[in-house]
Amino acid sequence: MILKSSEKTDVNMTELVATVDAETFEKAIEAVYQRQKKNISLPGFRKGKVPRRLCERTYGEGVFFEDALNLILNMEMPGVIAEAALNLVDAPKVEVTSVSKEDGATVKIICVTKPEIHIADYKGMTAPKEDKEITDEDVAKQAENVCKRNAKMVSVDDRAAEMGDEVTLDFEGFFGDTPFEGGKGEDFQLKLGSGQFIPGFEEQVAGHKIDEDFDVTVTFPEDYQMTDYAGKEAVFKCKIHSISKEEIPELTDDFVKEISDFDTVDEWKADAKKKLEENAEQTAKVGFENALVAKLIDKVQDPIPHCMFEQRADGMMDAFANQLKGQNVDLDLYLQYTGMTKDQLKETYLERAENEVKLRLALEKIAELEGLEVADEELDAELTKLAEQYNMTLDDVKARIPVAEYKLDMLVTKALDLVKDSAVVDNSEPAEAEAEPDELAEPEEAEAESDELPESDEPEAEPEIVSEELPELEPDELELEEFPPSSLGFSTA
Repeated sequence: MILKSSEKTDVNMTELVATVDAETFEKAIEAVYQRQKKNISLPGFRKGKVPRRLCERTYGEGVFFEDALNLILNMEMPGVIAEAALNLVDAPKVEVTSVSKEDGATVKIICVTKPEIHIADYKGMTAPKEDKEITDEDVAKQAENVCKRNAKMVSVDDRAAEMGDEVTLDFEGFFGDTPFEGGKGEDFQLKLGSGQFIPGFEEQVAGHKIDEDFDVTVTFPEDYQMTDYAGKEAVFKCKIHSISKEEIPELTDDFVKEISDFDTVDEWKADAKKKLEENAEQTAKVGFENALVAKLIDKVQDPIPHCMFEQRADGMMDAFANQLKGQNVDLDLYLQYTGMTKDQLKETYLERAENEVKLRLALEKIAELEGLEVADEELDAELTKLAEQYNMTLDDVKARIPVAEYKLDMLVTKALDLVKDSAVVDNSEPAEAEAEPDELAEPEEAEAESDELPESDEPEAEPEIVSEELPELEPDELELEEFPPSSLGFSTA
């Protein structure tokens, strides 16, 4: 295959024209025939013994043309693209403009190329960074949370169930006199007020005692996922077997000794304040860096092929599908359960995908402009850490991961560090919303290290009265806190 011309037809679009000479085309036709003849049969010939000329006479001269061209393209098109010095971000499209045995073939190769990014003023960017002062009230709230987390469930048998209690009950739902599928449960544990069941159910369980038979009447919401049930009134026959209430301990010296390495409440509070201050500083740092990243993304104004966003979103969907698989849930089942289509799910990822692609392109360009490099020693040092983490040898790691892409990821991280290190705090700009102290890591608990691959955080399930309870997983939301090697998940090189 010979490259005849290369013409840029649009932004990030280049059209190549290449030819295949008659001799090369003939060899490809013969190769295809030899490969396929074992499956060809015609009257009067044993299978696999039909002459090529007869095949062409019977099915048309061009019977093997398409496969022959595909064979040539698969073998030689990468070389043609390399000769044109193109960096593609999508599979090229091929149009056959002419083809014959006598003259060979001419093809048009339409290429979507990596965009050229123009970026400036990435050094010395400004963003707000507002540190939160930790008060005694914050520490008190933290203490309250600690006590709540260490609450114990205590059996109750001298009163009716109340909202906030945890009950064990049997229930069975009926439409009229007919029980319906998915509406029955035995020894089901339910916290009243959790919103686990359809509206009105839990409120009606409250007020009833152990071993009491009672009815709960509810109406399924109009938008209920099981459309046959939507808007229908149902009666649930119920019986409570046990009632438990939450007993919250007081913050005393004895309690502190039990849950921590401290002997007194004052010691615990001092440590709690210190760690809340550390977490507040980290929150401020993350908010500062997020603002920088958002500004960097906004600086990318060059046209970017939409296929790059699509590809990134597809990668996110694949990751989500694998996450579901780890919980023994098929993606199609999840979509059925949530009432979403694959296209609708993908749409939820596209904005994040666009931001990640823009950020990646910006950082790659910065690395180029700054002449950043990753030395082999740096690469080996990082890969050695990875090997130690997963109890592998360095050679094993190199054999199992795309080292070139990992190196590029490290380069991108260097570019991001350059942006961060050169940035300036400017609190005259609006600050990002701060995390509340109770949303931060708890002072008395050290963050655990894991030998397993990190998994995405998952929202809590919200089961309803159905035959199967599936986890209410949601697509990941955009997090731009840190970008370690490989965190962006793709390479545009």
